[in-house]
Amino acid sequence: MPDKPGERRTVTVRIEGRVQGVYYRAWTHDTAHAFGLDGWVRNASDGSVEAVFSGPPAAVEEMLKRCAIGPRGAKVTAVTIVDEGGAPPSGFKVIATDRWR
Repeated sequence: MPDKPGERRTVTVRIEGRVQGVYYRAWTHDTAHAFGLDGWVRNASDGSVEAVFSGPPAAVEEMLKRCAIGPRGAKVTAVTIVDEGGAPPSGFKVIATDRWR
């Protein structure tokens, strides 16, 4: 079913497995940008990658499918998705590692 005009979905995602040291953040940035999504991505101190994606529901869904595979060299073992309300600031950014969580 096509998205309704102006409809948005915002999700917080945690990707686990071999996802650090394989350019996962850069790949996520480039892929999210190509889909016109807003949000951010960062490495987490536990070795996972965290991200927020916001945009048309179909684009967010496709991004989530791609996150389950990741870039060459990644080995994704789990993807946890939490639907959120609201939206992040416009644009997509790689942000600093979460070192103190």
